[in-house]
Order: sequence, then C-alpha cells, then structure tokens
Amino acid sequence: MENSIQNLIKEKKYFEIRKYLNDLNTVEVSELLNQFESSELIMIFRLLSKDRAADVFSYLDTEHQEMIINTMTDVETKNIFDELYFDDIVDIIEEMPSNVVKKILKNTDTKDRHMINQLLKYPDNSAGSIMTTEYVDLKKDMKVSDAIREIRNTVEDKENIYTCYVISADRKLEGVVSLKEIITSDNDVIIEDIMNRNFVSVHTNDDQEEVAEIIKKYDLIVLPVVDIENRLLGIITIDDVMDVIDKEATEDFHKMAGISPVEESYLKTSAFTMARQRIMWLIVLMISATFTGRIIGKYENVLQSVVILASFIPMLMDTGGNAGAQSSTIVVRALALGEVDVKDTFRVLIKEFSISFIVAIVLAAINYLRLIALTKVPLNVALTVSVTLIFVVIISKIIGALLPIGAKVLKMDPAIMAGPLITTILDALTLTIYFKFATVFLKI
Repeated sequence: MENSIQNLIKEKKYFEIRKYLNDLNTVEVSELLNQFESSELIMIFRLLSKDRAADVFSYLDTEHQEMIINTMTDVETKNIFDELYFDDIVDIIEEMPSNVVKKILKNTDTKDRHMINQLLKYPDNSAGSIMTTEYVDLKKDMKVSDAIREIRNTVEDKENIYTCYVISADRKLEGVVSLKEIITSDNDVIIEDIMNRNFVSVHTNDDQEEVAEIIKKYDLIVLPVVDIENRLLGIITIDDVMDVIDKEATEDFHKMAGISPVEESYLKTSAFTMARQRIMWLIVLMISATFTGRIIGKYENVLQSVVILASFIPMLMDTGGNAGAQSSTIVVRALALGEVDVKDTFRVLIKEFSISFIVAIVLAAINYLRLIALTKVPLNVALTVSVTLIFVVIISKIIGALLPIGAKVLKMDPAIMAGPLITTILDALTLTIYFKFATVFLKI
C-alpha cells in the first residue's frame, strides 16, 4: 500500500491518490500516513477534505501530528482543531512540545482556550483529565419536542447524544435520559417525567482506573463527571476508557517485568532510554541476590558433605519463583478487576493455601518418584528435596498472593510486587528452607 502511494506521488497522480484514500476508512488512512516521512505525509494529508482531515489527525501518532502542525498555516491549524473534540485536543496538547502548544492555543477562540486550560489543570490520570465537555444537557421542565429540537440544533458539536443529562438551573445533575426514551415519548411529555434519577457518576479527581471499573461494572458507554457540589462538568466516553485500560495494562505488564513504564512505542524509543528504564530494577535485583549468596556460603559445610544437594538448588528456586509468580499474577488481576479487596485477605489466604497444598503434594510425589527411579539418589536426599518442595510451593504461593495485597494497603501499585521482586524474595527463602531440612534429614 505504501509503495503504491509513493508511485502515485512520483507520477503526480493526485486525483488517484485522493480516490484511493476515499476508499479507506479513517483509521486505515491514519495507519497509512504514519508510515510516511514529513514531505510525503504533508502532501497526502492536504489531499483530505477538511472534515476528514480532522478525524484522521486525531488517530495519527504524536510524531506525525507534530510534523503536520509545524507545517500547517494558522488557518489550517484552526480548521483542524475546530473539528476535534475537547478531550482529543487535550490529549494532543499534553504530548506536544511548548512551541507547538502555543501554535495550537493561538488558533483556538477564547472560549475554547479557556476550556482547554481548565481540562489541563486536572491531575494526571484523573477523571477530569480524560473527560470531554461536549455533551447534551437538558432542562427538566422541557417538553420532549423542545428536547428533540435542542438535540438537532447542537448535534454537530456533541461527542455523544445517546445519553442526555438533565440539569437544574444551577447545573446540578438531577437525572439522565436516553435518546431512545426521548424519541419514543409523546411530544408534550415533560423530560422530568421520563428521566432516570438512579444514575452513576464520578468526580473530577477520581482515578481513571476507578472510572474504567465503573464503566465496566455498569456496562456503560458514557459516564458523567461532576464536582463536589454535583454540578455536571463533562462526560467520559467508552473510547477514552479503552485507552485508559490499554495504558494501565501496559504499565502493569512493565512493572511486573521490572521495567519502568514506556510512553512511546518499542521501535520509536531509543536504546539509551530503554536501557535507563530497565537498569535500576536490574541493579536492585542483582544487589539483592547477595543475600542468596550469603545463605549458600553459610551452609557451605552442608554442600561439601553432600555435594549432590547443589544440583537440586536451581529446580527448587525455579519452582518456588514460578509458584509465587502464578499467585501474584492472579491476585494482581483480581485486584485490578475489583474481584478482591483488602478486606478479602483472609479468604485469599485460605484459597491459596488450599491450592498450594494440592499442587505441592502432587509435585513432591512426582519429584520423589523421579529421583528414586531415574537418578538413583539416596532415599534421605530424595526425601529432603521433596519435603522442601512441599514447603517451598506452599510458602511461595501464599507470599505471592499476600505481597500485592500488602502493596494495596500501602497505597502502592500491586504490580510492583510481582515478577522479579517476588522471585528474589523466594529464592532466599527457598535456600534457607532447603538447607534447614538438609541438616535435619541428613544429620549434617
């Protein structure tokens, strides 16, 4: 696709390029443009109609948006941003350097500029930072006919018209009414009589993860945002929530792998930046491994007496780390989805103990038979390794489940307690348990 467009550019067949672009949907056009460099990108972008250009612009990556803004005239910039929704404008401004932001703000009218600045003042990751102010609000004493007329007159400026919000004279949110309810009611029916007073809302400072959980829980496509006095300030739409879910899931994935969250895509992030984001965790984990070395040194006489014990250390440490990682991953997910909370700690403990006991007995039995049948190790050594395995799996799963909950209590991200950190903690515990049992069963 990219090559065919480039060939058309070389042949200066601009009409064919425009026809080709018209056959693609907005997302496909943006994906195509993201593959081009500055000169070709600008040329193709200028072939789009004004309305379509704004839609495509909102889907471009930040780098290409900046290229376009830097080459556009003030009039073109104004035309683009006049067509964008406020939440998209705010998202773009947050990613742009100051000189580009100045150009954007310079080409928006006073009212819009004030609204943009208001949205930019909300804390990062808050409901206020991702809301849009383009919603349908109705007065409760309106007739249905008046409401329909209001919707028709303002529909071009609204991001969502399927859910309308009923407000009082001082803009307090009093109810919601769906477009379906409005158009199926008689013209002389009063909006107050058909509105639903049982609605869900969030405050501007609520965390965006909580917003995502509420939208998922109540199966909503839009959610109203109010201030502490219950005045309607904006709405959050499902597309913004999907972006939040994707961002939070990516952050959790990085933290569980011991990597600082990365904003840009993998290929566009420099090797130096990625190395800097990874190195701190690796340093911490490397230094923490010192404890493991000290434990082995402390029990050096045990290893010298029964050298074969050393060959089972990797298996025990890996099994403990994997068992703990399983539990921590499940609990982190359950916490993120709201399936468990801190108050459920005891229930989680009982559940993980039950699971770990079953898993530990099965693993220990299989391991004991394997050692006796295949490796011909002494019975007391096989017993030492297998009993250690039981305790390691049980303790690993319990710790793996409790650490994320502990992080939640301390107001930390539970994902931090997953992955490498748990593995490092469990490695030290595994060796301690192993050598303690060795001194008992082998009488060293």
